[in-house]
Amino acid sequence: MITAPMRHILFATGAIILLIAAIAAIALAGGSAIERTVIVFLVSLIAVAGMGVYSGNSGILSFGHVGFMGIGAYCAALLTLPVPLKTATLPNLPVWLASVQLDFVSATIVALILVGIVAAIVGLAIGRLEGSAATISTLGLLIIIHGVTIGWRDVTRGAQTFFGVPRETTLFAAVIACILALVVARIYRDSISGLRLRAGRDNAIAANAIGIDIQKERLISFVLSAMIMALAGSLLAHFLGAFSPKKFYFTDTFFLLSMLIVGGMSTVTGALTGAFVITFITEVLRRLEGGFSLFGLEIPTIFGTTQIGIGLIILFAMFKKADGLAGLKEWEERIFAREVKPPEAANQLPEKEAAPELVAQDLIMKFGGLVAVNNVSLEIKSGEIFGLIGPNGSGKTTVMNILSCVLTPTSGSVLLDGNDLVGRQSNEMADLGIARTFQNIRLFPELTVYQNVYVAALSTKGGRDAKTRTYNALERLGMLGRANEDSGTLSYGDQRRVEIARALACQPSLLFLDEPAAGMNREETDQLMETLRQLCADLGIGILLVDHDLKLINQLCDRVAVLNEGKKIAEGTPEEVRNNPAVIDAYLGRSA
Repeated sequence: MITAPMRHILFATGAIILLIAAIAAIALAGGSAIERTVIVFLVSLIAVAGMGVYSGNSGILSFGHVGFMGIGAYCAALLTLPVPLKTATLPNLPVWLASVQLDFVSATIVALILVGIVAAIVGLAIGRLEGSAATISTLGLLIIIHGVTIGWRDVTRGAQTFFGVPRETTLFAAVIACILALVVARIYRDSISGLRLRAGRDNAIAANAIGIDIQKERLISFVLSAMIMALAGSLLAHFLGAFSPKKFYFTDTFFLLSMLIVGGMSTVTGALTGAFVITFITEVLRRLEGGFSLFGLEIPTIFGTTQIGIGLIILFAMFKKADGLAGLKEWEERIFAREVKPPEAANQLPEKEAAPELVAQDLIMKFGGLVAVNNVSLEIKSGEIFGLIGPNGSGKTTVMNILSCVLTPTSGSVLLDGNDLVGRQSNEMADLGIARTFQNIRLFPELTVYQNVYVAALSTKGGRDAKTRTYNALERLGMLGRANEDSGTLSYGDQRRVEIARALACQPSLLFLDEPAAGMNREETDQLMETLRQLCADLGIGILLVDHDLKLINQLCDRVAVLNEGKKIAEGTPEEVRNNPAVIDAYLGRSA
């Protein structure tokens, strides 16, 4: 399923076809030298798009994808190599492989499948890592693949040149493959999986809270990107006719990553821009590397001019355009805004279900020698607003994190409709009926307001009625008019509203709000209180509210519990709690 408007995809596909066709026409008109340069450019563009599918959408820079390109090249080359040549030059090949000779297309398909299987196995491990650890692991992957390629002499000829590969990569073949790869990369970016992965890239904790399995989405992206790299590898092998393992090592990794970084990791537009800029500059610098005359001054040969020049371009891009020359949005997203129309079922209230009760018993949470939560028990009922207050450091957010399975308590139980939640993954909570916001706002800042809420609806309840739930949530929080704005550009109060709308789009039975009124003025806070009352009245939602605004707590909550130094010191109606001596002592001190 595509999450972007269909016209975005159609315009993007049409533009890709026209642009690649125009480049091919220039190549045909420019002679054989230009044609060879264009074929290399198109193969590089496929590889950059493949790297972008993973690195751009996950935010994890990969050094290892050129290794998949190498696997694809060797696999496809082995399958198309003439049988007599294999018998003569690779006498120790397995019999079944030595006797096989496929056509170029069939061999490429087999290479893609093989690389997909290898990537799935590798991705299961790498997908568990975060940030710099994941990036370093991909560097290790590249070194391992290079080492295996050199060591497996009976199949790859080791460090020697692998020759005799049929030169099947024509300009036409490169054009068709490039269009296919770019369209697949573009569609993936705005598929459900791609949108979920971009949400996880922006904020993993918030993505988990709305039901996104980030490891699963990373694996899908990793496998798809590796297969696109294998396509580039097969094309390159059948263009060169002879190659060695060093072709798929650090030098080419540097050039392809420079294209990705300079153009912009997040978009297919960035892949096109970066590939063009780096290819053009590389061709210019290579001609200057052998020396040239400038206003009568003879410039001698300077080895490494190309690498130095590209390195300077990367530094310049990082200083001036950290998101790449193309930025974070596809070109058509900048021109055509999403039109948010009310679905047929908009404003129709879902049927009230028997909302489960949440019962926490004897919760204890220790961090080393610190007891952050000490024997706390709570009961949150459907249709009521339950307040949790206390001085700073009293354990309120820790309790909420335990109830939403972000933290596992040292001891105690959390029962939802009689089922213990302790030990469950936090990404399961949204589908079980618990949605939440955070003390520190956790939006997906590179996604629009609409996408922030839509991805939550798509990731819960099997994605049923996602557009309707998105529209209703935005309308209830008054954010329909700002649906196409990037959430990271909104004011603090509006970001809070988007975060609540995102949680509401999960269609929860229990809603956890951690200081939802923080950053709002009194008028905005009063509007929020009215919205929360309506949620309880219309939908029967139970709300757990943590806030420092005592006026909000007193006016809004049906029951209130007070924590101090990790212990529950009072519970009851707002009036009972206000008059409790232990609460007065905790907030004002004994002298009060």
